[in-house]
Amino acid sequence: MNQELTEITVIGDDDTGLIARVTSMLFERDVNIEDLDQAVRQGLFRMTMRVDTTGMSCTEAELRDALDALCDDLGMDVQVRFPADREAKRIAVLATKESHCLAAMLEAFVDDDPEAEVAVVVANHDDLAPLAAAHDVPFYDIGDAGGVPDEEWLLDILAEYEVDLVALARYMRILSPNVVFRYESRIINVHPSLLPSFAGAEAYRQAIEKGVRIAGVTAHYVTTDLDQGPIIAQRVFDVPDDATPEELEERGQPLEAEALVEAVRLHLAGDLVVGRGRTHLREDSDAELGLPEEIAELNPDEPVDRPVAEVVEEE
Repeated sequence: MNQELTEITVIGDDDTGLIARVTSMLFERDVNIEDLDQAVRQGLFRMTMRVDTTGMSCTEAELRDALDALCDDLGMDVQVRFPADREAKRIAVLATKESHCLAAMLEAFVDDDPEAEVAVVVANHDDLAPLAAAHDVPFYDIGDAGGVPDEEWLLDILAEYEVDLVALARYMRILSPNVVFRYESRIINVHPSLLPSFAGAEAYRQAIEKGVRIAGVTAHYVTTDLDQGPIIAQRVFDVPDDATPEELEERGQPLEAEALVEAVRLHLAGDLVVGRGRTHLREDSDAELGLPEEIAELNPDEPVDRPVAEVVEEE
């Protein structure tokens, strides 16, 4: 996202004339729309605009007030992010009880990175509250006694902290389409398998039952299809003979944390483009996807399929 542009997101029940009402109001205040993306899913409307406010004929406060009033009239929610609001990109981390991915995210984006921050931790149990407190990060337990999350509360928290990205740090609940649609292309999950293999629950156990020799982990964008979103980063490890799911989990957890942090860094740096269900690097990116070159070079490059006459001649 161009950091010199203001981002406006409007979400609510679909109705006729929504785009015209909002864009007309912006035009009247000399706000230039540079990019507009809109979609409707299951009756829910979402419009995201990136606009140039440098020549607008009102103040930032007046524009916020006008958008709030219009969207109240339309029964919509609106979020406005001016360039100055984004000095550091804001991450919400969702977790349950496992600490390893949350610990890695806090270390990477609270202690080490001045351009991004974990703004809030949200969980469906309170087990990890001390970990967030140790890093002075606000913590919310939105789960009931059985861990069922209050997603309306979750959406309120995400809006309050104006998050740029949601990272699922072993959050053991499936987000509803309502949440995923509102933050589409801005939610990253880490899953303990080499997707698309072994989606769903107990992935390490699935790997053992299928007899694989190499297992792994995957960081991917979240879509409404469980564990099917575009893949960003993966890591692999050997599966020993007679390994238990617990032993695979012990091998996989450090890689889960590493893959999640890598995927978040790539997203926040603007290195990723998603097309046809696959992630690509922007042309001007210096990042890498897939195996590091030194590992890829270990793979054999011969033999390859060639005309038989050529092979015989060389023999």
